[in-house]
Amino acid sequence: MMFDMLGRTLSNLMLAPFNFGQAILHPELWLNWSDRTALTRFIYYGGSSELLYFVLFLFFAITVAGLWKRGFLWLVVRVLEAFANSVGRVAAWAGLIMVLQQVMVVFLQRVFTVSQVSISPFGFPFSKDLSWFGEELKLYNAIVVCMCCSYTFVQGGHVRVDLFYAGISYRAKRIVDMFGSLFFIVPTMCLIWMYGWFFLWRHLVTPKISVTDKLELLERKARLLKWNVETIGFSPSGFDAYFLFKMLLVIFAGMMLVHGIAFFFRSLLEYLEGPESEGKYLDRDRLDDVTASAVQQNT
Repeated sequence: MMFDMLGRTLSNLMLAPFNFGQAILHPELWLNWSDRTALTRFIYYGGSSELLYFVLFLFFAITVAGLWKRGFLWLVVRVLEAFANSVGRVAAWAGLIMVLQQVMVVFLQRVFTVSQVSISPFGFPFSKDLSWFGEELKLYNAIVVCMCCSYTFVQGGHVRVDLFYAGISYRAKRIVDMFGSLFFIVPTMCLIWMYGWFFLWRHLVTPKISVTDKLELLERKARLLKWNVETIGFSPSGFDAYFLFKMLLVIFAGMMLVHGIAFFFRSLLEYLEGPESEGKYLDRDRLDDVTASAVQQNT
C-alpha cells in the first residue's frame, strides 16, 4: 500500500508540469467566468491536489537547480523576500488609515453629531452610516495582520519561543529552521489555504461549494451556479463586506506559504555556505537608518 501511494505521488508530480502547461495554453477553460463551468473549474483547481503537486514539483525543481547554481537560489530568495517586504510596507499604511478614520468617526459622532457620511470619489456617490465606517476599522486591522505577516517574518519581528535554539551551533540552527519551514509553516499554510479557499467561495456563489466536492460534481452544479456575494453585517447599517476578510485569509496563507519556502531556501544556503552567509542580501528596515537619514536631511 505504501508503494502504491508512493507511485501515485510520483506520477502526479511528473504530470504536474503537463497539467500546468494545459492550464496556461487553455485559459478559457478556467478564466472565462462568463462560462459557469469555467468558474467551477477555477474554484476546484484553486484548492485541488493538482495545484498542490505543481507547487511540490516547482519546489523540487528550484531546489535541484539551486543546489547546482547557488546564485540562482539566492536570486529566488531575494525575489521572494522583496515581494514580502514590498507588500508589507504598502499594507502597513492601513494602520495609519485606521487611526485617521477612527479620529474622524469620533469627531463626527461626538462633536458634530453626524450620523451619515456621503462622499463622491471620482463622481461616484458613496453614502454610508457612520457605524459602517466604525466597523470598517476591523478591515484595516485585518489587512495589517494578514498582509504584513510575511514582512514581519523577513524583518525578524516575530516572537521566538527559545528553549534551546540559542545554545546550539550555527549549522544546527539552520537545520532547525529548515525543519520548521517544511514541517510546520508549509503544511499549516497549505491547510489554511485549502479550507480558506472554499470558505471564501461558499460566501461568493451558490449553491455552496464543499472542500470534498469532486470536479465532476462541481461541473454538474455549474448550471445552477450564480453569484451571491455575502453582504450581511453584524448590525443593520454596519460594515457589510465581510467577504473581504475571507479574501485576506487566503492572501495570508498564500504569502506565508511562499515565504515559508523562501525561508527554507535561505536556511539551506546559509547551512551550505557557513556563518559568513548569515543575513546575506537580507533587506531589513532599521530605525537608526531612518533617524540618521532624517537628521542628514535636516542638516
